[in-house]
Amino acid sequence: MTTSTSSEATDGPVEARVRADALDLGFDVCGFASVVAPWPASERLAAFVAAGRHGEMTWMETTAARRAHPRAMWADARGAIMLGMNYGPDVDPLEILAHRSRAAISVYAQGRDYHELIKGRLKRLAGAAQRRLGGEVKVFVDTAPLMEKPLAAQAGVGWQGKHTNLVSRRFGSWLFLGAVLTSAELSPDPASEDHCGACRACLDICPTQAFPAPYQLDARACLSYLTIEHAGPIPDRYREALGNRVYGCDDCLAVCPWNKFAVVAREAGLQARDALRAPSLESLAALDDAAFRALFTASPIKRIGRDRFVRNVLYAIGNSGDPSLAASASARLDDADPVVRDAATWALARLASQSAATTARS
Repeated sequence: MTTSTSSEATDGPVEARVRADALDLGFDVCGFASVVAPWPASERLAAFVAAGRHGEMTWMETTAARRAHPRAMWADARGAIMLGMNYGPDVDPLEILAHRSRAAISVYAQGRDYHELIKGRLKRLAGAAQRRLGGEVKVFVDTAPLMEKPLAAQAGVGWQGKHTNLVSRRFGSWLFLGAVLTSAELSPDPASEDHCGACRACLDICPTQAFPAPYQLDARACLSYLTIEHAGPIPDRYREALGNRVYGCDDCLAVCPWNKFAVVAREAGLQARDALRAPSLESLAALDDAAFRALFTASPIKRIGRDRFVRNVLYAIGNSGDPSLAASASARLDDADPVVRDAATWALARLASQSAATTARS
């Protein structure tokens, strides 16, 4: 897959002109793939669901037939324009894990909701592509049962690493993906090669060992899944591993050696908001529904709701080892939500046990 600038793509193949349109709209990478060929990713998805590794994400099961092939989404599709927008952080995401009285929020959620930011630009690109290519177009950005990562790999945008996420030689782990399917014929880019080699850094760093094997994920043990998608109390066996992560987990992404080539996001809306870089657990535990909505306006975090988020914060308080946070947990013992109350009880018990252990050592 190649990149180009608008100045060098005003003439020549229509794909070069579409690529230039994409770069002008703020996308950092653009690739093309055919969607007519067989789709091996469907077999991996079927095995993932059959093993129950999707956990409570029941939509992965109910939409499995439509996920099986891009043309199952749209029978007239013949090509895909795959877009990537860099959201590279300006600090090492792993550093916050040492500051246990502060909350670790996944890099992708520290800025504006990327769905809305990218979708408008995808629609503009789709319109331009339709004028250049003819045919019909449809836009997708992580809101429909289209498997963007294997399609992006097929288009040369990057490859799916051993942690199952997309890796780019130019942007490391930090690309948001979007897709435009078209009924027009495209000249595809070469598919990306796997450059993971013998490295297993992403597998070894996982706090819960959520990878049964390279290129396989069990979402039920993944901290991103548990803090975002999982409803109800998080299983006891994973609570300590959460540390101070209150929304998502970046460990397997951040440790990837290919991040040495990554650059900070140039799109201002994707850069971290100061209020979300390292907020105090004390302030987050005090959020009521109105304050939660105000803080996370235009944020993907808003989707999980106040109760699930405060649940996560209370687990982090329990892991903090900071006795001054016991008051924050106590204040949630009579919370209206039973899961929040359960998390507050656990946090206080854990703080007490840590304090007792410290006293015994001294």
